[in-house]
Amino acid sequence: MPNYDYQCLSCGHVFEEFQKMSDELLKECPQCDGPLKRLIGAGSSPIFKGTGFYQTDYKNSPAKKEVAKTDSQTKEATKKENPSKVDNTSK
Repeated sequence: MPNYDYQCLSCGHVFEEFQKMSDELLKECPQCDGPLKRLIGAGSSPIFKGTGFYQTDYKNSPAKKEVAKTDSQTKEATKKENPSKVDNTSK
């Protein structure tokens, strides 16, 4: 069910109402009983539920694998150059 924005034409009060799409439009302001106008909003972003919406759900492209391989090679080379530095990320 979507949220609809309304604005009172008399007092200017703006509020949001949670309604079914099939519900009738509100006609009276809750503050002053003046006439209302429903505002056109940008809407909310969709909510994705289920599988297939995360990066980990897709196969890696060969370019991504090459970048990952290069990154791991760089890390290994850095470890060999600086053996005195201890990797504390595993704790």
